[in-house]
Amino acid sequence: MASNFTISQSAAAELIRQSAFGGTPGQMHIDLLPDGFDEGWLYIRLRCGKEAGSPLARTDGITLFASADQMSLLEGLSLDYYGDLSGGGFVISTPDGAQPSPCGSGFRMIPK
Repeated sequence: MASNFTISQSAAAELIRQSAFGGTPGQMHIDLLPDGFDEGWLYIRLRCGKEAGSPLARTDGITLFASADQMSLLEGLSLDYYGDLSGGGFVISTPDGAQPSPCGSGFRMIPK
């Protein structure tokens, strides 16, 4: 695991909660899904377990796995979690050369 993907304390706590609830304590998988409109957006999806992935990041009792073909896209990014009275959600930082999504859960690369 040579990634510098980071997980905030609040994201780690929520990932641990979700992994325990989903039956895979301490193991979650992240991937980037394309939007349904072919506009180039990639959005995060988090699922319980390894999902045949490789370790991307470990912190505070959680290991986050990702598929090998998405490791380079996730390199250097960070995952955070926010919560308020209306709910909560995960947000991901935006890589260099990309535009953030309005909701914070994705991005799209800007053509050069």
